[in-house]
Amino acid sequence: MDQVQEYWQIRKAAVRGSNGLVATQHYRASDVGAAVLRNGGNAIDAAVAAGLTLGTVEPWMSGIGGGGYMTVYLAEEDRVHVVEFGMRAPLGAVPEDYPIVGKETGTDTFNWPRVEADANVHGPLSAAVPGYLKGVSLALETFGTMEWQDVIAPAVVTAEEGVPIDWYATHMITGAARGLRLYDQTRETYLHDGLPPTLGIDGTRGRLKLGQLAETYKTIQKEGQDALYGGEVGECLAADLEAVGSRIRNADFVDYEARLGEPATTRYRGSTVYCAGHLTAGPTLMRSLNDLEERWTASSGDPDIIAYSSYAETLLAAYEYRLKHLGEGSQTSRPTNTTHLCVSDAFGNVVSLTQTIMSGFGSRIMSPSTGILVNNGMMWFDPRPGGPNSVVGGRHPLCNMCPTIAKRSDGAILALGACGGRHIFPAVFQLLSFLLDYEMDVDEAVHQARLDVSGTDVVTLMSSMDEIFRHALADRYPGSRVRPNGVSPMFFGLPQVIQQHPAGEGVGGCFIPSPHARVVAA
Repeated sequence: MDQVQEYWQIRKAAVRGSNGLVATQHYRASDVGAAVLRNGGNAIDAAVAAGLTLGTVEPWMSGIGGGGYMTVYLAEEDRVHVVEFGMRAPLGAVPEDYPIVGKETGTDTFNWPRVEADANVHGPLSAAVPGYLKGVSLALETFGTMEWQDVIAPAVVTAEEGVPIDWYATHMITGAARGLRLYDQTRETYLHDGLPPTLGIDGTRGRLKLGQLAETYKTIQKEGQDALYGGEVGECLAADLEAVGSRIRNADFVDYEARLGEPATTRYRGSTVYCAGHLTAGPTLMRSLNDLEERWTASSGDPDIIAYSSYAETLLAAYEYRLKHLGEGSQTSRPTNTTHLCVSDAFGNVVSLTQTIMSGFGSRIMSPSTGILVNNGMMWFDPRPGGPNSVVGGRHPLCNMCPTIAKRSDGAILALGACGGRHIFPAVFQLLSFLLDYEMDVDEAVHQARLDVSGTDVVTLMSSMDEIFRHALADRYPGSRVRPNGVSPMFFGLPQVIQQHPAGEGVGGCFIPSPHARVVAA
């Protein structure tokens, strides 16, 4: 049988700097964050500025219509804090909106049963209440040093300019075109003449304006998060969503609150690992690290067949437990397209931030009056009623985000995370092992071959893995498959990592295949 194969390999060299680093999935956001650091801002200021910018240059991944989690290491306190601003079910959400039509798994979900018309995956009923602006505002007020108007200013500029169109932007829009054409405003914006935007014939990049998003950003620059949560922007967004059949109302915005929390924490091989807890993949990461430490000890050299087998067994067990027992309604938890960024500053502070609107282009519902592309966070709920993660009005769903900070025994601080939906947690889990068990440097760790287990019994192996290991793992896991870490489709999480040394020098890395990902030194 013919099979499309890719024959290429690209490495993005790690970047070093003594005055701070910014690693994001888009070079424009990395440049913005680094400029904030150079102008005297701290890591939190830079992370918020970079995150806001990401929503205007890669809107299919994240934005103010989504949510996220942030872990913050404050050097002066030697302490990690968590800011929680995940999406939430509308107060009026009911399980009857998501009738199950079969046992087959639904597209893009946690392998839940399929819902009629994929109503939890795209369209108005897939939209959950966004928390992004509340969360980054809370982070800035609590831990930042700059004024909101100044931090959001670069994003206002990029929103006015529009999305830069290159081959990758065209690829992302083209890949989602069948879904985008189903909804009026996304079709008008991204497929204006019935086709995706492309580069000019001379190779010059065009710009794609995102409806009224620039005006919305200007309003938010003046009024802060109140513009969405209790103000005119929120009223307009709620009216647009109600008009197309969403359960979201303005009361949902008024009622929403971001939260400061304590990290989930564990010890692993003499290091301390901190994650955003509760409903993220953090608790599963903690459980998996503890399991791995009990079942396996690294040998010298690089990861071998025993290491990869241990990773696979640990991940298989972790996902089985996670999907059965975790959720906001469980006794063990307190009340894909995603993007991640890491930032360090000259003061020793470190930030790990994951933000998302869920699937590519989220719900595919774009508000005509605000230009906001809204998430499809209802996809994260189990459509079967009565479970710990079932649909309940006002409930927060289980999610895949896993922004992580680790403090090594030598005092070095690591910030890491990834984008890629269910692929995020396996990527972070293995990167931690590479960095802590094998003491790899950042450049080695982000380019080391990985495997993926994402909620099924399928073990996916990077094609760059040693051939002997691939054959041995294929024998051990008959359902395994070998896939390239290519641009599309994406089979593995895409991580960013920053390591901040006690002496002050930091080193940051980001992984291909994202052509836009970049680490910038301040």
